[in-house]
Amino acid sequence: MMSEFAPISIYLVISLLVSLILLGVPFPFASNSSTYPEKLSAYECGFDPSGDARSRFDIRFYLVSILFLIPDLEVTFFFPWAVPPNKIDLFGFWSMMAFLFILTIGFLYEWKRGASDRE
Repeated sequence: MMSEFAPISIYLVISLLVSLILLGVPFPFASNSSTYPEKLSAYECGFDPSGDARSRFDIRFYLVSILFLIPDLEVTFFFPWAVPPNKIDLFGFWSMMAFLFILTIGFLYEWKRGASDRE
């Protein structure tokens, strides 16, 4: 009974050891970062920091990032449709059409609101 789980347990032990070794190897070679005060300062593209690092961002930055993430997530819903057409029944076809309809409505709403317009 336990022989069935032997390959899995060996794999887990080896992966744990490799992970711990890879995490531990840099420590002997690392230098003390407190000796370099430049490493503890904020970095802004080679310039001295201007203002507080925790200042508020404009909401448009978040909107742009979300507008780039949403199509990536939508693509994952197309994977089940990547089967031969004779394997999809009528329910699968119409459920994908409903999904595409909802995507189209969302795109039109986004376009109407001007979410992707540049200023």
